[in-house]
Amino acid sequence: MSATLVEQLGKDPQRPVVIEECVGLIDAQVKQKGFIIKGAYSTIKAIKKKFIPEVVDGMLDDWLGKIQPHYEKWETTKPSSFSDYIIARSDDVAEDLLKVTDERAESTSHTTAKKMYMKMRDSAKKNVVEAIPELARMIEKHLQA
Repeated sequence: MSATLVEQLGKDPQRPVVIEECVGLIDAQVKQKGFIIKGAYSTIKAIKKKFIPEVVDGMLDDWLGKIQPHYEKWETTKPSSFSDYIIARSDDVAEDLLKVTDERAESTSHTTAKKMYMKMRDSAKKNVVEAIPELARMIEKHLQA
């Protein structure tokens, strides 16, 4: 069994690069969204400049942990590239990733962020599914490095 995703991507020297790329991915996804999402995102960034990188850093290990079972299933047969495998399971992967975010939203002390998240939660899955191809390619790129 090879190293876990957390061991491969969640540790230095990869971790800061992965966090930075995840923030870039989030920024790019938000730019494609409507006024409400863009507005909420800008408000959060205005309130606390480092909020998004800190959140990504705080959740990265949990997110990688949710992707791990998919990685292990893929690794046993390698029917395609890892990114193709994940993209084909976008719906399940998005749901797994959102479980982490849901748990954090429930326990956060950032009431503004929590309210905005809860207001947008219904559309969140569609947005995460749309981001999966880019996320999967980014993970694969780091696994091959």
